[in-house]
Amino acid sequence: MNAMVYLALGSNMGDRESYLLDAIKLLNEEPEIEVTKLSSIYETDPVGYTDQNAFLNMAVEISTTYTPCELLDKTQHIEQSLGRTREIRWGPRTLDLDILLYNHENIETERLIVPHPRLPERAFVLIPLNEINSNAFIPAVNKPVSVIIEQLSDKEGVRLWKLRNGEGGFGPTES
Repeated sequence: MNAMVYLALGSNMGDRESYLLDAIKLLNEEPEIEVTKLSSIYETDPVGYTDQNAFLNMAVEISTTYTPCELLDKTQHIEQSLGRTREIRWGPRTLDLDILLYNHENIETERLIVPHPRLPERAFVLIPLNEINSNAFIPAVNKPVSVIIEQLSDKEGVRLWKLRNGEGGFGPTES
């Protein structure tokens, strides 16, 4: 049976947009994954370790038959294939792929916590997620994404960078 999963994608090194688009392509090439929805791309201020470049962030919805741990292995492999290294916690990266939600499950293993533990406080993840499914329910706080966003105090560091404009395409934002 297919699971409905939401992933966050982020990049703040090199050609940030290419890393995001390459990750989507690699996800789609996996035989057990189908990317079903894409958000627009947002430029966001770094959080945690702030002495680094701005990020490009987006969210995707996928359908998969992979278990959560198998999916984690696949996403980490994609990160590594696109040059990801882990040197500084919350530091610069070519690509970050996080499993935000896996069906409506609460998962806690040594390697993986779903929903992502900092999801309810991260506008740079919630805003793209809200764009593709405002009713996505966050079990950890018993609220849908749209309600959590309304209650967020800080959304200032998240700016629309490239609008999703239809089937597989992105276009410039209006100024």
